[in-house]
Amino acid sequence: MRGTSRTPAGAALTLCEARPYLRAVTAPLRAICFDLDNTLWHVDPVIARAEARLEAWLRDRYPRIPERWSSAQLREARLALAASHADRAHDFSWIRTESMARFAAEVGYPRSMAEEAFAAFFAWRNEVEAFPDVEPALRALRQQYQLASLSNGNADLVRIGLAEMFTVSLAAGVLGVAKPDVRAFSAVAMAIGCEPAEILYVGDDPEADVVGARRAGLRTAWMNRFHRSWPAALPPADFTVHDCEDLLRRLRVP
Repeated sequence: MRGTSRTPAGAALTLCEARPYLRAVTAPLRAICFDLDNTLWHVDPVIARAEARLEAWLRDRYPRIPERWSSAQLREARLALAASHADRAHDFSWIRTESMARFAAEVGYPRSMAEEAFAAFFAWRNEVEAFPDVEPALRALRQQYQLASLSNGNADLVRIGLAEMFTVSLAAGVLGVAKPDVRAFSAVAMAIGCEPAEILYVGDDPEADVVGARRAGLRTAWMNRFHRSWPAALPPADFTVHDCEDLLRRLRVP
């Protein structure tokens, strides 16, 4: 078809969309950038556990909040706050702290208790356990590539114990933009000192990770740990892997 190109999986792209991919297949691979939540560890049960602990913590210290609002209502309020503050919606830490401060003020507690509540939640939120394939693979990949991370979440790699694995670690709350915004991926390339086409981005979210990275000119790998189906409306990643051992095989890293 005139005016289009195709990915290896056969999905048609416009020439504008294809140019980053065409550059990528000829550029040397110098760096690998990872998403964090649900790519290097399963975050969903961690957040659920942290929410339950926070509710118990509030009942013990600030009971008027859980007496008035359920966990579901607190969550809905956070979503509403994010929707009404598009300029801060990328900053999960601010959303949680500010929404809790508003609840506190409404029932007569000092707004400052929100910082205390967030500190407790943040500690629990970072009680994650990386998938068993992650650390050995990162150590192997470090021998050949620069490693980076780019997340929309607020995971603390120092607390988790993986900070030393990455040359660069960026998050939406610090950058001021969230994936799939191309500026987030461009910031990684600038921080690493590579051209976008020299970076492989590995993530679990088809839209935020794969589409966003492709638009920024990066190569892409979809981390499909949970055997999900790829959205039919989206052109696929350059390749799919099911874990980090699979990634090592695809990159031929011993």
